[in-house]
Amino acid sequence: MALKLVETVVNTLKSNPEKYYTARELAESAYQCKPKECEEKKDKSQNLKTHDDLIQQLIREIGSSTPLIKSHPNIRITEERPRKYYYSEKTDIEEIEEAEKTSRKNGHPEHDLYPLLCEYLYNELDIYPKRIDERKSSNSKGNNGNKWLHPDIVGLQNLSKDWDDDVINCANKHAFNKTSLWSFEVKIKINLSNVREYFFQTVSNSSWANNSYLVATEIDEKSMKELKILCYGHNIGLIRLNKENPSESQILIPAIENDDLDWNMINRISEENPDFKEFVNRITEFYQTGKIKEKEWDIPERSN
Repeated sequence: MALKLVETVVNTLKSNPEKYYTARELAESAYQCKPKECEEKKDKSQNLKTHDDLIQQLIREIGSSTPLIKSHPNIRITEERPRKYYYSEKTDIEEIEEAEKTSRKNGHPEHDLYPLLCEYLYNELDIYPKRIDERKSSNSKGNNGNKWLHPDIVGLQNLSKDWDDDVINCANKHAFNKTSLWSFEVKIKINLSNVREYFFQTVSNSSWANNSYLVATEIDEKSMKELKILCYGHNIGLIRLNKENPSESQILIPAIENDDLDWNMINRISEENPDFKEFVNRITEFYQTGKIKEKEWDIPERSN
């Protein structure tokens, strides 16, 4: 009897709705479901000597069969690596509501993600992060006047960190950039129901910076085509944040760096929000002193 791997995978997913599987987990499940057929497959091959060889082969076949697997109704795949496969009859909107509900239940609502992103930025990208609390804004333009105005996290990258002192002095005299400013909009999950809304929110509140990013813990594969078109068209980058291990977060689409800052927007946000104004003051202090006081930035304690 043939293994019929795609059929076995699809049945596994359908029998366990909302449960996420990696290709390895699906391969192991296929072996548990059809051990006889799997062993026959191994015995017929000259290259498969051990159980691990067989599992690796099943993983490769699942990967190459991904287009066929996801063609089945209600089977979805995440964009993260390793990919995760799952079966869901929920609509895209219902998925977002469920993801947010689950995140709150597990202690990872959107605001809980900010320290994790700060940890990743500081440890992996050498960026000094600062949280911008939109609740502190004056709302001088009315309740909707500040809609999509505030980024969640901003950051300072010291480009002159490894420069020679003489070069730094020269840069100071000629007003060369010694920093790169970053801005981040953070979400829990992106799928087709919210991809354009979340993206243009990022454009609205982050495109003033040298580097602008949309960040999410989960990104549905179907939304990636749209994100690639939008990101490349507006110079926005995309980061998948790994909430279990922030150091394993991934830049899926690098931002295209803007050489010029949007000072009108910087002024607009600074007028409304004291956290952002403080961010601007810390940049000014760096240019005046050449020093960055780490305790003044939102660096998680475990990063020190």
